[in-house]
Amino acid sequence: MDGETLSPAAIRAPPAAVSNSATHEVQRPVEQLLPVVVASPHSGAVYPRAFLDASPLDLALLRRMEDCHVDRLGSGAVEIGAPLLRALFPRVFLDVNREPWELDPAMFAEPLPRYVKTRTPRIAAGLGTIPRVAGNGLEIYRAKLTFREAQQRVERLHAPYHAQLAALVEETRRRFGQALLVDLHSMPSASWGGRWPEGSRGADIVLGDCHGTACSRGIAAAADAHLSDRGYSVVRNDPYSGGYTTKRYGRPDKGRHALQVEINRALYMDEATLEPRADFVHLARDLTALFECLAGALQFSRA
Repeated sequence: MDGETLSPAAIRAPPAAVSNSATHEVQRPVEQLLPVVVASPHSGAVYPRAFLDASPLDLALLRRMEDCHVDRLGSGAVEIGAPLLRALFPRVFLDVNREPWELDPAMFAEPLPRYVKTRTPRIAAGLGTIPRVAGNGLEIYRAKLTFREAQQRVERLHAPYHAQLAALVEETRRRFGQALLVDLHSMPSASWGGRWPEGSRGADIVLGDCHGTACSRGIAAAADAHLSDRGYSVVRNDPYSGGYTTKRYGRPDKGRHALQVEINRALYMDEATLEPRADFVHLARDLTALFECLAGALQFSRA
């Protein structure tokens, strides 16, 4: 990302082996011991100054789109022998959990090329590859963008992130015979609408396996049981069944499994201040144990 940037959230010192680029960071264990790759695509907090200047929204509002602290929640994976990939740029700037060319034509000053997808449910909601609205429904940009701006973001951010993720998954598959990608996300507690009792924060964890197509059913079942046994309320595929990443990398017939894990933000942080709660450490430990559990489930699914 070019130009001056702001990084409002300090990140803990990474483990021993770290690979940095301008767009993402890989934290590797000294030796990979588990057939698991953990990714945090939406926890990036480096905001280009030009982007902030182009938006009528202040940084606090834009940050509501972040999966704040999720990379830190998942960092225990490195300590037990699994790599962690995290995006450095924010989701509100570009969303790598979308197809590379999923763009809202209303956002642009000129017609878009024919290869661009312009009609999807995500675009209709204002949440394409380059989001039109923040999580509060407010318009992100004062003026229309050029397609060249979109092209630069896709080429400089989306493509390198997925090239790195694909390399990690394939490297893991070759080493262990199979690989499991755990795609970590967080969800606002208010996203549940009226489907839960008034005053409830909704489910604690939503597991998305694209309705049984992105990973073996044993893996999703093991995650459900592991988390439920620790007191979390778990739902599968509702309202999040898995995004672009889960669908792209989940190929069980080719030895590649993918599971999306959505974490209720009320579990670990104050949603108004974005500050971690006291339960943050407890949840991080439970997630680390989950990665170990899923590695065992993956090995069992091959037996």
